[in-house]
Amino acid sequence: MRAAIAWPPIIDGHNDLPWALRQDFAYDVVGAGLDVGQPRLHTDIPRLRRGGVGAQFWSVFVPSTLTPEQSVVATLEQIDCVRRIAGAYPDTFELARTAAGARDAVDRGKIASLMGMEGGHSIAGSLAVLRMMAELGVRYMTLTHNDSTPWASSATGAGEDLGLSEFGREVIAEMNRLGMIVDLSHVSERTMADALVWTNAPVIFSHSSARAVCDHPRNVPDTILEQLPDNGGVLMVTFVPKFVSEACREHAEAVHDRRLELGLPVGFHDVAPAEDPEAAAEFAAWLAGHPTPVATVDDVVRHLEHARDVVGTRHLGLGGDFDGTPELPVGMNGVEGYAPLLEALAERGWSRGDLEALCWENALRVLEETEKAAGT
Repeated sequence: MRAAIAWPPIIDGHNDLPWALRQDFAYDVVGAGLDVGQPRLHTDIPRLRRGGVGAQFWSVFVPSTLTPEQSVVATLEQIDCVRRIAGAYPDTFELARTAAGARDAVDRGKIASLMGMEGGHSIAGSLAVLRMMAELGVRYMTLTHNDSTPWASSATGAGEDLGLSEFGREVIAEMNRLGMIVDLSHVSERTMADALVWTNAPVIFSHSSARAVCDHPRNVPDTILEQLPDNGGVLMVTFVPKFVSEACREHAEAVHDRRLELGLPVGFHDVAPAEDPEAAAEFAAWLAGHPTPVATVDDVVRHLEHARDVVGTRHLGLGGDFDGTPELPVGMNGVEGYAPLLEALAERGWSRGDLEALCWENALRVLEETEKAAGT
């Protein structure tokens, strides 16, 4: 029998468990059964332990379809959810704000719990709200979600790509001052480029992959990746099938278009209204004739190896987006799914040092350097 390999601990850049708990369990943190295993979720404590997760950036995500006021309230509820998870399971989770805090938690056998806001709409155009979110422990902010904000263009937002506005540059400066990491997942190419000019600290892409491998606007083009070494930032490659597989991307686009034609809801994160039964039946018939392709571990490997060729292993990490996507690559069925990926990389010649950088050290370095740039 092949001996089990002791992989490095993993710090994952993005997990949507708090939103899944809101949607599916009305924030009943204990009733969700995270301690015994919850098959309705990608994330629970037994699978986190089997997956070797040492630290997790929990996404305190709210949809960009909410009003500004609703967004702030819902984000606070998400922060409360993360805090209540840690409070309910103190033997497993420990809230962390710093790289040193994350290392200490792991040394004591805990999973360090950090937070990241997914979308600048969560601050409702207010630097004061940004400061208060930082005070509550939020360690990064993704500048946009699927829609543009008045101050930053999204990769999937309507209208012209305007990049960062003057206020957007003020947001970057304030995040740098606060020691909050600038996250460029979801933003447009021009916003990526603008942010790299204006930030004085490393950036992350908390859950994005390589556009040269899969041509989705949520992925990062090589022209941006090539700037990460000078910035010190990290691309945290995600596992979302439509971001890692061209076949899955094309199918997802066709599904979106067909559902729009039939007047059916298309948003995964939003609470869907009741569907018209005839339209739903017509879509089901269409889907039966257009089966969903699957992504594999090899698809994720291709993104990591392409990005390694562009930026080197010092600028790579992992951002699974567990509980933020309805599908996952075959063999990566939840947060225990890191091992098949690491096994595949090791078989392709990635050294122990390469894997330690990918899994753990690179993301913590960004956190440390952001803290240092802020003087905290």
